[in-house]
Amino acid sequence: MSNSNSVTYPKSDMTYLRFNGALGKIENLFNLIAATSILVLMLLAVVQVVGRNLFNQPVPGFIDITEQAMAVFAFMGIAYCQRVGGHIRMELILGTFKGRTQWIAEFLGVLAILSVVSVLIYGAYLHFDRAWTFGDSTMDIAIPTWPSKLAVPLALSLLWLRLLLQLFGYSRLIINPDASVLDLPHVVDAAAHAKAEIEETFHSAENGEEDPEMAATARGGAS
Repeated sequence: MSNSNSVTYPKSDMTYLRFNGALGKIENLFNLIAATSILVLMLLAVVQVVGRNLFNQPVPGFIDITEQAMAVFAFMGIAYCQRVGGHIRMELILGTFKGRTQWIAEFLGVLAILSVVSVLIYGAYLHFDRAWTFGDSTMDIAIPTWPSKLAVPLALSLLWLRLLLQLFGYSRLIINPDASVLDLPHVVDAAAHAKAEIEETFHSAENGEEDPEMAATARGGAS
C-alpha cells in the first residue's frame, strides 16, 4: 500500500538526499564519539575530585587525558553541527537577500569555508604525521599524542565532504530557486521558523518520521 503523504523529489534532490543519508550516518557516529568523550571526561573529573579530596589520590595523568580528549570533543561533532545549521551565522546582510541572490551568497560563503577547511586539513595532517614519526607523547604519563592529532584531520575531512555536498545543494537552488531547500542551512524569519517547528512536531508524531523539507525549514534559521 502506498503512502498518500509521501513526497516525490526530483532527481537532483534524490541525489542530494542519498549522499546526505550516507554522510549523515558517519556524522552521527562522530558526534556520538564526541558526546561520549565529554561524558567520560566528566565522570573522570568526579573521580579526580573525590580521589584527591577524600583519599589524597588523584587520577594519574588527569591533565594529560583532558588535553588529548579536547581534540576529540572539540572537532568530532563539527560536521554534524554544520549539517543541522548549528554554527553561528552572521545574517545581518544575508537576511536581506531573497531568491537566487540568497542562494548565490550561501554558495559563496560555503565555498570560502571549504577553502579554509582544505588548508586546515593539510596543516592538521602535518601535525599528526610529525607526532607519529617522532613518537610524541604527553609530559606526565607519556600518552601518545598521535591519536588525538589524527582526530582533527579526520573530523575536518568529514566537514569538507559536508561542505562539498552543501555546495551541490545550493547550486541546485541557484539553477532553480523554486527547488526544495531540503536540509540546507538558510535564513528564515522567526514566524516561519516557529511554524515549521510546530509542523515538524505534529508530522513526526503522526507518521513517526521526519520530512526532510520540514526539518530543513525548522533548522535553517539557526544563527
